[in-house]
Amino acid sequence: MYTAPPIETTDPTSSQAVKAQLRLREMILAGELPAGARIAELAIVEKLGVSRTPIRAALMRLEQEGLLEGLPSGGYGVRTFSERDVSDAIEMRGTVEGLAARLAAERGVEAPVLQEARACLEQIDIVLSQPALDDDAFLRYVTLNQKFHNLFCEMAGSPVITRELERVVRLPFASPSGFVVMQANSPQARDMLIVAQDQHRQVLDAIERREGARAEAIMREHSRLAQRNLREAVRSPDSGRMPGVRLIRG
Repeated sequence: MYTAPPIETTDPTSSQAVKAQLRLREMILAGELPAGARIAELAIVEKLGVSRTPIRAALMRLEQEGLLEGLPSGGYGVRTFSERDVSDAIEMRGTVEGLAARLAAERGVEAPVLQEARACLEQIDIVLSQPALDDDAFLRYVTLNQKFHNLFCEMAGSPVITRELERVVRLPFASPSGFVVMQANSPQARDMLIVAQDQHRQVLDAIERREGARAEAIMREHSRLAQRNLREAVRSPDSGRMPGVRLIRG
């Protein structure tokens, strides 16, 4: 599953563009706009029932998000990604998060932030305590997992690191939960999330103990789970039915 970055909605006049962006993203990930296809602007205008101005704004945002690319002849096309592209993006996230973990451990973290992170992990424990996870449980995990990674980023106390992590997770499929929901189709789904949760606790423990090298190593290893999920998603017989995976070239 591709987890999109947050959409800015501070400008009330952009509401139509935001709605168009959400719908276009949905169409891309569902395959209604196939990988490599040129976007027919007029057809999108007719389909969504909005004017060309918000459609153009939505297309520009999706290009910034990485799902579309500008074409030499003008307009936009749906991007495709090699498996190596996605793997490199995940590796980059692991590297930056590893640095964030080391800095958090070396600089120290305020008690309220640590307490909030622990509370988040306790909520994840509750989700994973179920013997089998349904779709709602997986989506709950995704929400809490993202919250923990956001808090984790805050622990570094570095606007530079925060900015770079935000940039990295804008790369398609590189977010911490980029492939989590796909695990619902795997018999080992819950086991893999339990491993990830143990790594969450281990890195938080390393940060509290001010063990920078250990914290960094754990987060680098944490990204390896996403690499494994990528390989399994691409090679799964059901990959064609998984949102967004059809954009990845093997």
